[in-house]
Amino acid sequence: MLEIGSGTGINFSFYKDVSVTAIEPNPFLRKTSYERAAAAKTPIHVMEGNAEQLPFSEQSFDTVIGTLVLCTIPNPVEAIREISRVCKPTGTILLFEHVRHENSLLGKLQDFLTPIWKRACDGCHLNRDTIHLLKQEDIEIIEINKHVGNIFITVEARKKQM
Repeated sequence: MLEIGSGTGINFSFYKDVSVTAIEPNPFLRKTSYERAAAAKTPIHVMEGNAEQLPFSEQSFDTVIGTLVLCTIPNPVEAIREISRVCKPTGTILLFEHVRHENSLLGKLQDFLTPIWKRACDGCHLNRDTIHLLKQEDIEIIEINKHVGNIFITVEARKKQM
């Protein structure tokens, strides 16, 4: 299993009976990830890396997970391509993201706030249309669940079978 943008490793306590490789580009967050990985009940290998250039061979992982990460990645399209590349054809892509709201007024508010928010929150874009980005990169959406007024989504997806 690969976790992209592990941040502080907050997810590590949820992993059971699986080997995890976690990448995190931010050295400050990665430091805490190392500590949480050491305390985890499953093997977790934390390493420096970014999702736009994954240092793994094609079809290396059964599952790729991202939690509130595609909003911050500078080039989310390239990250999605890399996720697809390293995920096995029968693998699963699991994401938890915040997205641009479907309501035009709320979406415009997110558009307005994003430049300020990006500076304050490590490059985070409030208004990314993650579902559109996934679909344009031939990712098959299996299930989407919306949360907290449709601002947050969970996505189960996989590479489209050719």
